Amino acid sequence: MHSPAVLLDDNDAVYDYYLRHQQNRWKALASYAVLARRFRPRVLFADGAKEQLRALIRAGRPVIYAINHLSTSDPYTVAATAWRSPLRAKIGRVRVLAKDELFVDPEQRRKVDMMGGIPVFRGKDHGIRAVNAAGQRMMDVCAQRLAAGDHLAVFPEGTCNDVDHTKVQSVGSGIGHIAFRAAKLDAAPALIAIGMNYGPHPDPAAELTAADVVGGVAYLRTAILELPPRPGDIARLVKDELQAAVDAAVARY
Repeated sequence: MHSPAVLLDDNDAVYDYYLRHQQNRWKALASYAVLARRFRPRVLFADGAKEQLRALIRAGRPVIYAINHLSTSDPYTVAATAWRSPLRAKIGRVRVLAKDELFVDPEQRRKVDMMGGIPVFRGKDHGIRAVNAAGQRMMDVCAQRLAAGDHLAVFPEGTCNDVDHTKVQSVGSGIGHIAFRAAKLDAAPALIAIGMNYGPHPDPAAELTAADVVGGVAYLRTAILELPPRPGDIARLVKDELQAAVDAAVARY
């Protein structure tokens, strides 16, 4: 299938493509293994969470992972976390929401596509009104991929936290709408919050380098198996769960 340029004006073609896109699983496995060796996250679990995740994967239950956002290297540390956890079995079937600018450079796009990226046109980049239709389509595509058995990783804060790495910033309603739409498709996704921590930040506004995030902590909470019926309530639950995961990651760094 032809790979269209990731442009807002052509978002229908873009999302038609990413509704069906499937990366090469063997290349993805090899790349995730390389990232695991490079970033070496310490993957920790709440009591019973590891066994629960294994059971969800065996059952074929779709899962949405909500992850705090601290660095532009976060997608790579999340990939490394997947390799070092039961999620290794789902590599090749995990979608990751990523801002559209990461799909511009061909080499960068190759890497993001390999990781299962789905582009997001953000209001802060293009204007809220301009991205509305694309945002609706993106949420539909995510819901359909969940209904097809994929897992989905989301950074619901929407941008890197340069205020206080110990406090989850505002969570938009998008993750709630995705879960709501997936439920309408009888997908019934579970929710798992993953808290990332890379140690003390002397200057929260300073951008973390790839070297800064090596050896960080990824803490996985137990899954929420029954989500609230309304998108706004789901988003509020996500923020609470994610803050609890971040608290645990900070405490265990």
